[in-house]
Amino acid sequence: MARKAKSASFDPDVFLASVNHGRSASEVRAGHVIFTQGDPADAVFYILRGQIKLAVTSGQGREAVVGLLGDRDFFGEGCLIAQPVRLATAIAMTAASVLRIEKTEMIRVLHAEPAFAEVFTAHLLTRNSRIEADLVDHLFNSSEKRLARALLLLANFGKEGKPEPITARISQETLAEMIGTTRPRVSYFMNKFRKLGFIDYNGELKVNSALLSVVLRD
Repeated sequence: MARKAKSASFDPDVFLASVNHGRSASEVRAGHVIFTQGDPADAVFYILRGQIKLAVTSGQGREAVVGLLGDRDFFGEGCLIAQPVRLATAIAMTAASVLRIEKTEMIRVLHAEPAFAEVFTAHLLTRNSRIEADLVDHLFNSSEKRLARALLLLANFGKEGKPEPITARISQETLAEMIGTTRPRVSYFMNKFRKLGFIDYNGELKVNSALLSVVLRD
């Protein structure tokens, strides 16, 4: 009796790049709202390309940026822990390609495919580490250090060596919301960083590795 052919091994990258069984992809423009705070939480999203901002609004109308995400990041995963509604608004900072994975499909593949569960777990651990670092940053560092760290993170410093140009148009208001200070303070430090050669404006924001000295300074 002939043996059944062994099924092909599961490839998380192929799964996340394909549209099928509860997965749909969409191209969005900068400024597009993917979901709004208070919307039903019924899917997880994966960024194929682009940058997404997560922001929360208080009952008094104050907004705070709680995350800037990029290529290969997940967001909206709160639905997996019975979170009934979105706790933040997700907005495209640049033109982006986003994969929407229905909650039921996400749960199915997490249980059925260990390779995918490993990828997703690594994402959660990295996100948790980033949140802890952000909390320490806000509790113990000056607004100048917080801004320097935010710019280095936006430029992906430490991932591939040299910082990359920040292509998304990020306003000083957004930077202020990210680090918990005012726009005039951000403007002051941005001008200071530019005069010192730590950053450069030329159609896009370029961050130099020397900016790390601000973060490491006592």
